[in-house]
Amino acid sequence: MAHAPVVDPHAQAIDTSPDTGHGTTLGLSHRKLLMWAFLASDCMFFMSLISNFVVYFTKGDKGPSPSEILNIPYTSISAFVLLMSSLTMVLALAAIQRGDERGLRIWLLATALLGSVFLGGQYYEFTSFYHEGMKLTGVNNFSSAFFTLTGFHGAHVTIGVIWLMSLFVTSIVRGVGQEHSLNIEIAGLYWHFVDIVWIIIFTAVYLMGTALR
Repeated sequence: MAHAPVVDPHAQAIDTSPDTGHGTTLGLSHRKLLMWAFLASDCMFFMSLISNFVVYFTKGDKGPSPSEILNIPYTSISAFVLLMSSLTMVLALAAIQRGDERGLRIWLLATALLGSVFLGGQYYEFTSFYHEGMKLTGVNNFSSAFFTLTGFHGAHVTIGVIWLMSLFVTSIVRGVGQEHSLNIEIAGLYWHFVDIVWIIIFTAVYLMGTALR
């Protein structure tokens, strides 16, 4: 007679669902782990751009210098706006984790709007620099390094705003339940990364740049 398999009452089932955040060796969902890996590679990419800026921006002798063209008070306001968007992103995640979908929509929209304000400020800044003789190529190493570094960061912010707005629209059209909070958390990881990178850029480019030249 075949015997039924003995089940250990103390054994725990492993949940491999990608949305639960459990079941992997590190206790993270595969999607979150993939996002951390992407952010790590993106961090190295930005570090290479920042290193390039720090090494080469003093080599040019044509065109305006950082101290002549950079507006620290103006950029400080833009930085504050972007940092505040990290707070609204935290509030968006907290809202969906407690099942408050209306709160999620409010804070997602607020985060996207703050990011858009930052992008608008960056566009105005780039336009002003161009009219003052600072261009991407043909001026000096500082201008090339500046536009490359801040331009790539602006592209990352743009991707983040589009991502947040897609989540906002999805919550209206199909709804985003509490069980899908991981989607918001992953978007939040990306957004916080973008904010932290800007702090480093602001320090290296605007503060150090004006101090050294």
